[in-house]
Amino acid sequence: MKAENVNHMNYLEGMEVTDSDIMEKVLALVKKYDYRQYTSNDVKRALMKDQPTIEDYAVILSPAAMPYLEEMASRATTETKKHFGNSVCLFTPLYISNFCENHCIYCGFNCKNKIKRGILSFTEIEEELKEVARTGLKEILILTGESRHKSGVEYIGEAVRLAAKYFSTVGIEIYPLNTDEYAFIKDSGADFVSVYQETYNTNKYEQVHLSGPKRIFPYRFNSQERALAGGVRGVAFGALLGLDDFRKDAFAVGLHAFFIQQKYPHAEISFSTPRLRPYINNEKNNLHDVHEKQLLQVMLAYRLFMPFAGITISTRERAGFRDNVIGMVATKISAGVCVGVGGHKEDEKGDEQFEISDSRSVREVHQMILKRGLQPVYTDYIRV
Repeated sequence: MKAENVNHMNYLEGMEVTDSDIMEKVLALVKKYDYRQYTSNDVKRALMKDQPTIEDYAVILSPAAMPYLEEMASRATTETKKHFGNSVCLFTPLYISNFCENHCIYCGFNCKNKIKRGILSFTEIEEELKEVARTGLKEILILTGESRHKSGVEYIGEAVRLAAKYFSTVGIEIYPLNTDEYAFIKDSGADFVSVYQETYNTNKYEQVHLSGPKRIFPYRFNSQERALAGGVRGVAFGALLGLDDFRKDAFAVGLHAFFIQQKYPHAEISFSTPRLRPYINNEKNNLHDVHEKQLLQVMLAYRLFMPFAGITISTRERAGFRDNVIGMVATKISAGVCVGVGGHKEDEKGDEQFEISDSRSVREVHQMILKRGLQPVYTDYIRV
């Protein structure tokens, strides 16, 4: 299935069309969002609300809210403790393939990038899973490059079945699927589906996704709905901050999650906040640099707008930043991370997707959490 020279807003053959108005609502609100209009008085009013509205959310994402980060952090910490207590969940990703059919200019896996490609056999996957399980972790995220040809749905389903033997929670971060395929993956043992829109600016989206199925904006946008219709219990949202105007993208992410929660109140909602990182053959990759204070503002806004949502902080960020945001806003942290194919048991079989900033082991992250007066959590879900 190719998408070269096709309209990025039109579905390709084989892509399930979702009957939903959420994309139109999100894009319409983002189009009208002018964060430069807000003042400090608007921020003060927004922060007085017990439950911020969409308009309040727009305000606390604006530059006018930057001087109020300390107050926002205090409020966010209270909300996090109210909904999540002192707990911080630990997990690690496992990349099982880095073959990809998409040409995305910001990603190390893109099909035009000359890297070492690899895919794990089922025996190799199980060895990796056993090695990760030895660290004590009970949650794992299975990732692939976006290639139906190399890592098909049946292959991913078997990887999930293997993971469910060793882990109480299994998430997937793969290419978007149709509803029946998500149901198959769920029945194989998957609990969560993560799909990141990268940017919600449809013009920018077209410019950075030059070819491949990922070029089709609405199919990707509606992935979370199809996953929930397929029976998974949780979905994650995110934009690649720095790819376009990060404030508008963050605003869109929050709206997307908010409208999904309204439509599917049973769904467990979470956010991820990845920033652009260098990758092999591209050492800079900072198209629209987002600094740590701005990243913190985004995370704080997510927490205040949707206080019950999980927020993950990845190893894209440096250790000191990660240490400071757990308990305040982040409820889940990765540890013992390898972003190449394999690498937990043996040498990596394929090159990594991007450079990480925090290479600490599970034990080191565990000890850090304890030192901060928080509780490391390995299992928060029991299969029955």
